[in-house]
Amino acid sequence: MDTSVSTITAWTLVEEIPVPGDVNDLLVEGEKAVAAFKTFRDSAVFTTKRLIVRDAQGMTGKKVEIYSLPYSAINMWSSENAGGMLDRDAELELWTRAGHIKVKLHKKLDIRRLDKLIAWAVLQ
Repeated sequence: MDTSVSTITAWTLVEEIPVPGDVNDLLVEGEKAVAAFKTFRDSAVFTTKRLIVRDAQGMTGKKVEIYSLPYSAINMWSSENAGGMLDRDAELELWTRAGHIKVKLHKKLDIRRLDKLIAWAVLQ
């Protein structure tokens, strides 16, 4: 595997949370939120069609950038569980038409749950 691939963006998922109510404003007809996770500044929501990551910016956090990754854009993914005391975070990597994306998971989260979510979304 070529490890020289540059990452276009990276997110860290801290803990699973209830789906934020205002996410419904972003969903298209027939799309449903499946799972949500707290990131350092905001949230990431897995829907039936895509991954939506909200990134609050600036000191007040009032400016919000929204990333939308349709599952159809994912060509390949890999998951790596945390290795132990020194390697505390698990990691999910996504290779997409847009580029390479890294998603780190805090040690409290189950990497296999995320792996299964991606598999369910991409392979259905």
